[in-house]
Amino acid sequence: MDQHTAHGAHHGAHHDMGNLGTNAMAISATLHCLTGCAIGEVLGLMVGTALGLGNLATIAIAVGLAFVFGYALSTLPLLRAGLGVGAALTVVLAADTLSIATMEVVDNLVMAIIPGAMDAGLVNPVFWLSMMLALTVAFFAAWPVNRYLLARGKGHALTHGFHGAEPVGARRFIPDLATSALVAAIVAFMLGGLVVSVADELEAPPETGHAASAAR
Repeated sequence: MDQHTAHGAHHGAHHDMGNLGTNAMAISATLHCLTGCAIGEVLGLMVGTALGLGNLATIAIAVGLAFVFGYALSTLPLLRAGLGVGAALTVVLAADTLSIATMEVVDNLVMAIIPGAMDAGLVNPVFWLSMMLALTVAFFAAWPVNRYLLARGKGHALTHGFHGAEPVGARRFIPDLATSALVAAIVAFMLGGLVVSVADELEAPPETGHAASAAR
């Protein structure tokens, strides 16, 4: 193998590793944003549903809480690293706003178009299944956004120098422990809600003929 060929092979391998690292970091960054959004979304939709609010009011609460929790989860590590509140918020607003906004648009759009999802009660399996689907679609919608930003040194790349994160690389495929724990907790919570709602459906007494006729 001549020198030119060897250099080309090395460059190609480095390029592939760079793409792998960017893809991995985009997954980690998207999971990080999804964690905050999921907490806010679930809490907001639970509040709106429990209070019997209309769809617009419920969505407004869910979106507001999603941004609050999304920003908060990114701000705390920067505060621990020694940044002031103002400086930390400035970095987080620049890093996370587009990703969170993308997730919120997609997530709420999916919830809005699924028949009965927004009107389902907290003990209705439709609510929890729709939420799981909406968050999954939102993840895949936000991932390319985060990848685009990271490839250009923007998005979550802006926060790495402040809390000691590694440079973009393949080893960053696994999200940090705190984010992984929060994701696991959210998944467990939603699965728990689904189980409870299914159990409630199964335990509900069957409609009598008279009641069924009256309902019709």
